[in-house]
Amino acid sequence: MQEARKMKDYLIERPKPTGIDVLCSLKHFAIITYAVPTARFQGVFPERFQLDTVEVDGQEMGLISVVPFIDVDFTSAVFPFPKSSMGQTNYRIYIIDTKTGERCVWFLGTTLDSWTLAVPRYLWNLPWYAGQVSFQCCFNQTTKMYDKYQMKTQSSWAQASVELVQSKNDSFNFPGFPNTESALVYLTHPLAGFYYRRDGKLGTYRVWHKELEVKPATLLSAKFKLLSDLGIVVESEQNSPYSVLIEPINEFTIYLPPTVIG
Repeated sequence: MQEARKMKDYLIERPKPTGIDVLCSLKHFAIITYAVPTARFQGVFPERFQLDTVEVDGQEMGLISVVPFIDVDFTSAVFPFPKSSMGQTNYRIYIIDTKTGERCVWFLGTTLDSWTLAVPRYLWNLPWYAGQVSFQCCFNQTTKMYDKYQMKTQSSWAQASVELVQSKNDSFNFPGFPNTESALVYLTHPLAGFYYRRDGKLGTYRVWHKELEVKPATLLSAKFKLLSDLGIVVESEQNSPYSVLIEPINEFTIYLPPTVIG
C-alpha cells in the first residue's frame, strides 16, 4: 500500500520565472495510466532511479501514463512574445530519485505537432519527435464533462489514438492507495522529470503548476504504438487502464533550459 499523502504538503510557491522559461495552458489535458508488472521496466532507466510501485490485486506493479493535450497560449513567462498552439502527447513512468528521495517521472519522450520541435530536439537533445496530432472534443458546459474526447497522432515514433467519455457514473478508483487524495498527489503532482537525451546523456527538467482539478473519465478505446513496441503495455491491455483523468484546461510553468546531468 502506498503511503497517505496530503496535497497541501506538496504545493509550493511558484519559483520566479527567468530567462527563457515558458508559460503555457494545457487544453484537453488527460492522464491515461496503466499498471503493469515491474519486470517490464527492466533496463528502461538508470539504477539511480527505482519504480514507485503500487500493489494491485496482490501484485507489485509499476505505473506508466500517456498524457495528451494541446499547448495553447504557449509563450515566454518573462518577456512579451508571440503565442502559439500545438498538439502534444507525453509518455512518462512514475519513479523515485534515490539520490534525493523525490517522487518524479521518467520521461520516455513526446510527440509534438509544431515546427518549434527543432529547438528541444536539436538544441537541447530532448527525446521529442514529430507527429501530426488532432483532437476532436466536445466539452459540455452544462454538465462540465466531456461528451466526446478523441485524440489521434500520426507519427513514426509513437502513433496513437484514444477515445474517452465522461458521465455522472464515473468515479475515482485507485487500488494500492489509502485514499483518493494520496493517489492524485502521486499521479498529478510530480514536478521533476528525468530522461535520456538523444545523445545518451542523462537530462532533467522541472515544471510548476497549482493543484490540478482533474476528474475521472472512461476509456472507450486506445492504441499506443510506443507502449506495445517497448513491451511495457501490450496492445491487448491498452483498453484496460488503471485510471483515466481529465481536466479541460490548466496552466504550467516550464523552467528552461533543461539540465544535463551526465
